[in-house]
Amino acid sequence: MYKKQVKLQRIICLALLILCAAIFVYSLGIMTDLYDALYSTYRRGKTSLSGAEVYMDMQGFNGDFLHASIGMILLAVMLFVTNTQSRRRYYIGNYAAIGLFSAAGLALAVWAHGQIEVFKAQFLTIDFSALAEHAAKKKTLFTDSTFWFDIHYVIFGLLVIGIILLIANAVWKCRLMKEEQALIAQGKEAAA
Repeated sequence: MYKKQVKLQRIICLALLILCAAIFVYSLGIMTDLYDALYSTYRRGKTSLSGAEVYMDMQGFNGDFLHASIGMILLAVMLFVTNTQSRRRYYIGNYAAIGLFSAAGLALAVWAHGQIEVFKAQFLTIDFSALAEHAAKKKTLFTDSTFWFDIHYVIFGLLVIGIILLIANAVWKCRLMKEEQALIAQGKEAAA
């Protein structure tokens, strides 16, 4: 039974590391379309296009989101540093790594979801017909797509599922360790 559990915990830890790298890439890409479409509307720090302020408003969030995604990568690496992906028995460091990663991941998902939804609503207030005219005149990208705002449902949904699997795997590990201790105790009693 330990072989199945250890194999599953290795898969979960690797999947979470890959997912944290995807969150990092997402934090880099979330502003791409906004930059291409809205930056040219700014002159001397002000925009003439109604609703385009979302580009400047998102700058602080994007910086914080980038730093948080790097932190999540480091916490995912900590799962490997503590050998959570391969250890047959868990020790306090493994539980600490799982707890820190889980708490930080859930906090990031809730915080980023709230922020992204606010900015998406602000983005949708843009006068897209005026933006299309501006884009044609300046030969810049025009987009009214909310793809970069909407993809966070998938990314953070997968993160929450990964965290649930990580915690469930730790509970399974605890049960197996207790069963192993009971068998060892029975073996000692029989030998006496």
